[in-house]
Amino acid sequence: MRNVPRLLLWTDTPGPYIDAIAKAGLSDRVTIDSLSRKDQPSEAQRADTQVLLAAGVPAGLLPTMPNLRWAQSLTAGVEGWMALPDLPDNLTLTCARGTHRESMPENILAALFHITKPFTAIVEDNKQSLWRHRVATPLNGKTLGILGLGAIGQDVARLATALGMRVIGTRRRPAPMHDVAEVLPAERTNEILGQSDFVLLLLPATPQTDNFITAERLAHMQPDAWLLNFGRGQLINDNALIAAVKAKTIAGAILDVFRQEPLPQEHPFWSTEGILVLPHIGGPHPQRDSIVAKLFVENLGRFLDGRPLQEVVDRTAGY
Repeated sequence: MRNVPRLLLWTDTPGPYIDAIAKAGLSDRVTIDSLSRKDQPSEAQRADTQVLLAAGVPAGLLPTMPNLRWAQSLTAGVEGWMALPDLPDNLTLTCARGTHRESMPENILAALFHITKPFTAIVEDNKQSLWRHRVATPLNGKTLGILGLGAIGQDVARLATALGMRVIGTRRRPAPMHDVAEVLPAERTNEILGQSDFVLLLLPATPQTDNFITAERLAHMQPDAWLLNFGRGQLINDNALIAAVKAKTIAGAILDVFRQEPLPQEHPFWSTEGILVLPHIGGPHPQRDSIVAKLFVENLGRFLDGRPLQEVVDRTAGY
């Protein structure tokens, strides 16, 4: 019998991945195991698995998988993987970077519209059958600063530019971009903060970005500017943000990600006027697994053919 690689789908929703593998004509080239997230791989699975698809793994597992060559993360962020004390040096780790492009840019635009359009207030007026004149603030002519001009940031820039906004931002390796008026390195973040009416955080979680938004950085923002975080909760010093919003150093914030999720009921974000807590709606999509499956199957074909994989994690950069 021909020896084929053993693939472990460690997810509660293996169906879309199995279907995508079959549709790509790869079913006869792999042995597929699926495992619920509440269960642990068997001894045979740990010994034989060469390819792993999972949201994350507990410490102590990977060293017991001697034949594992490639792990595909179900998420774009890989801070959990990178924090493992026993992540093998020779393991290729790929992430789901770019798979939020069908949902997150729209949800970010929705946040911008929420800030500038009075529909929420009008809904409350409707409950009282109250006709109250309200004026929407145009986004046209405003400046959007994006910290982290990756795949999502570039899509947001395209959509924001179509609305007449001026887009500026930062990138680890600055280079001219379509729909972005100015691309600066992270060291010049304060210049972006000072120019922007809205600051969008899309940075990854790394040691360098932990508590990236401090009281000092918030002080560089305009007093009528808003902060939007759709990146990682670790990017913001929570106490500094609360203080800045209360002191009117900035106008307010819309937050979709947090250090702890679900956000504890006692967290002061809930009760701080000017801060809107979103329940991590930015990236989820009704067909999320099918979208990730497209990337995974592309990579699986590459793996089987001995070609370079896409979205390989840069361990030095941390994403």
